[in-house]
Amino acid sequence: MEWLTVPFEVTFVRRALWGGMLVSAICALAGTWVVLRGMAFLGDAMSHGLLPGVAVAALLGGNLMAGAVVSAAVMTAGVTALGRTPRLSQDTGIGLLFVGMLSLGVIIVSRSQSFAVDLTGFLFGDVLAVRQRDLLVLAAAMLAALVVSALGHRAFLALAFDPRKAHTLGLRPRLAHAVLLGLLGLAIVASFHIVGTLLVLGLLIAPPAAALPWARSVRGVMVLAALLGTSATFAGLLLSWHLSTAAGATVAASAVSLFFLSHVLSGLRDRRTRRARSTAPPLEAN
Repeated sequence: MEWLTVPFEVTFVRRALWGGMLVSAICALAGTWVVLRGMAFLGDAMSHGLLPGVAVAALLGGNLMAGAVVSAAVMTAGVTALGRTPRLSQDTGIGLLFVGMLSLGVIIVSRSQSFAVDLTGFLFGDVLAVRQRDLLVLAAAMLAALVVSALGHRAFLALAFDPRKAHTLGLRPRLAHAVLLGLLGLAIVASFHIVGTLLVLGLLIAPPAAALPWARSVRGVMVLAALLGTSATFAGLLLSWHLSTAAGATVAASAVSLFFLSHVLSGLRDRRTRRARSTAPPLEAN
């Protein structure tokens, strides 16, 4: 079984594994609520909405992460503000912000003739280029996401299943929604330089969606999603090493494959359960 361990004897692959594990944990905390609330389109819009800030930071020679944070803050504020407009549906507002921010990013990029490589890294990430400093940033982001998830769990739970009850209980659903958007932005900002904005939804949505049929609580979904994301990272890096494929894309594809496998297995389980119930003898009356 040497082929299982040889890739991870290399330092940069080992760092990539640690980075992917941390990203998986962050994405599990935020992605669970994205899946439960059906916010996949919002996640996609926010990931692409990072482009203007990253582009400006790159052109000015600044920190790409700082630029991504600014763009994420603008997207969060915009989505929150447009969500309060009674004549505009949330999807419409998100779509307009998505197109507007992406268009602005492309315009900024078009002003530079030397941004093609940076743009490729932004879109597809470079998990094999994770440095020790990146791991520290990811660890800090994971701790922040864990604190926000723990403090806001009750409000997020009520918001996901019954927003009106959340208001009745005094949980301030609008504030909870804004904090949840911030948590989503944190996960995307922390992850985009690992797997890229085009692939970040793979780790953000696929593991929680795969965990949903097997977990009995929201916390269970988060834990199982983190484990599945870690498994996808390990499998993706392993396959990328032996098949000479793009590491970030292979990790994301592995996560999506785990979702389909989970879907098939849960379908077989449900079919077997229904069959067992239909063939069970009726209870005898005493």
